[in-house]
Amino acid sequence: MASRRLGWICDSSGIDPERFPGALVPTASNVRDWLRAARAEVLFEATSLNPTTGQPATDHIRAALELGAHVITANKGPVVHAYEELRDLAEKNGRRFLFESTVMDGVPIFSMFREGLPALQLRGFHGILNSTTNVILSGIEQGLSFDESLKRAQEIGVAETDASHDIDGWDATLKTAALIRVLMGLPIKSDQIERRGIRALTAQEVRAARAAGTPYKLVCRAHITEGRVTAWVQPEQVPLSDPMAAVSGTSSIICFETDIFPELVITENNPGLEATAYGMFADLVRAVGTKL
Repeated sequence: MASRRLGWICDSSGIDPERFPGALVPTASNVRDWLRAARAEVLFEATSLNPTTGQPATDHIRAALELGAHVITANKGPVVHAYEELRDLAEKNGRRFLFESTVMDGVPIFSMFREGLPALQLRGFHGILNSTTNVILSGIEQGLSFDESLKRAQEIGVAETDASHDIDGWDATLKTAALIRVLMGLPIKSDQIERRGIRALTAQEVRAARAAGTPYKLVCRAHITEGRVTAWVQPEQVPLSDPMAAVSGTSSIICFETDIFPELVITENNPGLEATAYGMFADLVRAVGTKL
């Protein structure tokens, strides 16, 4: 186990929960020494998102794959900034690099395309992929101020203390980029996606849009035209006839446009915090299979 507070702690025979964390002391000073000492078969990488570089998560994942461990991450940064390199490194070393929890918690989006929809051509997608902005907008519609609604999102564990990555659209943008890179095979960079968050929306605008039957949602969109992708993340007024209009709270939705299925829609209704953990557990099962 490693964290900012605890340092690099490992024991190749396992960590005694009765001694955790008080009697434990750091046993390594960097990720490579820690992985060697732990003799890890699987690394769970869950550091905080760095939207501009994907670090230090990318270095952690690279080290683990080079040292022979499978890697499971909930961090979008490495997928956006180094997917092809890490994918190829995992294949070269006979390991798995899995990241189902990076988009829509534990919903099997990446594995669905990889294992269940072979040879399908993805032409585009649109959806609502950020829970924090959903909760904030829902609260404002119910009469709360922006700050009050943000506080509620933090209290239920959806938003971090600094929620700027969500409010300013970074989280949704990186999820969009990850879907494009992995499912469409196009190495787009996050700065190629037009990004506008919800910070500039006023409470009056949000409530008026709801009253008019066209509520505001932070929408992600991507489309391929002649081999080139256009993508953006921005607040949009969505008509009530659109399934996205009904998505509120911690719910998410994505609609895939493919050559076979004109609209393939996945909706996740109000998941709890355990959904992300489940996504990582499911990746563990995929990585080690019958060893569990």
